[in-house]
Amino acid sequence: MDGSEKSTAESPAQDQEGMVESSMIETPHSDGVPVVPGEQILVAVLKDVTYLCHFFGAIAGKMIVTNYKLYFYNESDKDRDVTIEVPLCTITRVEKVGGANTASRAAEGKNPYGLKVFCKDLRVLSFVMRQENRQRRTLYEKLQEQCFPLSNKLQFFAFSFKEDFGDDGAGWSVYNSKAEYQRQGLPAEGWRLTKANFKYELCDTYPQLLAVPSPATDDDLKQVAQFRSRGRIPVLSWIHPESQASITRCAQPLCGISSKRSRDDERYVHLILEANPHAHKLLIFDARPQANAVANVARGGGYEKSEAYTTSELIFCDIHNIHVMRESLRKLQDTCLTAHPIDDKHWLSNLEQSQWLLHIKTILAAATKITHHVETAKASVLVHCSDGWDRTAQLTSLSMIMLDSYYRTLEGFEVLIEKEWLSFGHKFAQRLGHGDKNHSDSERSPVFLQFMDAVWQIMQQFPAAFEFNEFFLILILDHLYSCMFGTFLCNCDRERKKEELKKRTRSLWSLVHSHKEDYLNALYASAYSNHIILPAAAIRHLEFWTTYYGRWNPLMKMQEPVQQRHKQLLGIRDVLKKKVEELQAQLAEKQQKDRNSTLKAKPAES
Repeated sequence: MDGSEKSTAESPAQDQEGMVESSMIETPHSDGVPVVPGEQILVAVLKDVTYLCHFFGAIAGKMIVTNYKLYFYNESDKDRDVTIEVPLCTITRVEKVGGANTASRAAEGKNPYGLKVFCKDLRVLSFVMRQENRQRRTLYEKLQEQCFPLSNKLQFFAFSFKEDFGDDGAGWSVYNSKAEYQRQGLPAEGWRLTKANFKYELCDTYPQLLAVPSPATDDDLKQVAQFRSRGRIPVLSWIHPESQASITRCAQPLCGISSKRSRDDERYVHLILEANPHAHKLLIFDARPQANAVANVARGGGYEKSEAYTTSELIFCDIHNIHVMRESLRKLQDTCLTAHPIDDKHWLSNLEQSQWLLHIKTILAAATKITHHVETAKASVLVHCSDGWDRTAQLTSLSMIMLDSYYRTLEGFEVLIEKEWLSFGHKFAQRLGHGDKNHSDSERSPVFLQFMDAVWQIMQQFPAAFEFNEFFLILILDHLYSCMFGTFLCNCDRERKKEELKKRTRSLWSLVHSHKEDYLNALYASAYSNHIILPAAAIRHLEFWTTYYGRWNPLMKMQEPVQQRHKQLLGIRDVLKKKVEELQAQLAEKQQKDRNSTLKAKPAES
């Protein structure tokens, strides 16, 4: 079967396409189409639609479009019950294919008359329909309207979705910035919390609560903001509980071709170093290749030169920009969807040419180096790229996962995403193109997808160190595009508050917590708590994430229901855990009896 199909012969655990809504409470519509609360059918059943499967040819069926998804299904073929379900906001573009004289050749799949649907989750779907009943025109116009709500000034489905998870919106309460800083031990010597950005006047893409060096006043912060791109000043992401070594993040300094300097910025950066009693130099990790950083000087940006930042050391990480990464993903998509046996012979060379794993390796290598310096050398680290919301978030969050076992728990990982990505202004709406019909927008890039791939790579090297499994990562990625939840809408904290997302939409974490057992790792060992992990950042140790990238290609699909096996292992673990607790209770009771017997025997002997 095509990876984009559901088969009744498969168990739910094998159903990769169903990951988007496998945990939702769906109710059957009168047409037999499953819908979620708030979902409405916009285009009634279109008959005589043929899906041109990339791998198995033509499959006749019916199609329905709701305000949330495109839904194709067939009922005539008993041996192949096929269902294709695509959230509309996952669709990046829709193209008409075939002309007026090609309908007769539609069944042969040669220049068919119909639509081609391109998706952000790497799927490319082709549908053929009859020309005489104008189905294509009806479908095309409705998809162009509903797939791109931003361009058409419509609401995202997240505002219509009314699922009750029975948690009173607790998903939105997963992350509390003050509580997370307190968990890290703040305020601490050398660091304080400030509300200088409470009205988003200091930096409109930063959160309201920030952790900054104690000696720096709020007026100092305003001066530093003038010398940092977008006003994104250096602020604390994480602090070591013992050594006080810190990970801070910011944007590039605005040096420009005139090599401007800021005494306020230089003093402020030195205060970060002074907050760590064990360090003599602040390590500045510039995520960019050095050539890119130098090129940014001509555009008013730049980097920290040694003559100005005398107590710092600058290290370039050679991570390429969003445009290079976007092209790499396009090549990876072409590689994954290959169906011809001849192309299969070149699988490894095509994968190499995409350079996807090389980019993942570069990101992991930089994060591993940061982790080593913070943990082993007790050094404080400042991380930035150009604007501090793409590669910076990748490096800080990956380093924090390696250093802090809390972020390797299911709840901790949610907190990490909320903190380092959402609150600190990774531009999800722009990088993913939520609801925007301009599919060729140069601002789109798979920055967050690369981070998730890097997390998965670490999980492969430390399979017992994470409380969650890969299906949790896949669920997040699916709803990254679906726009069913408010979690990944907008570009920054300020925009989300303006749109009142917490009041008007559901949180993805509510879904996760309502079916938590589906996303737990059966191999998780608490022995990894309070231990750092350092993955090997070398190509030979990296793997291709088949479960995610290869799920639409049946030639790459897993042959065994791994998720079901995980659930069975979790059940066995719970039984054994209960047995251990019972035996421990019996042992304690026996030991107490033995002690009582010994005490009674002593007077008799005397």
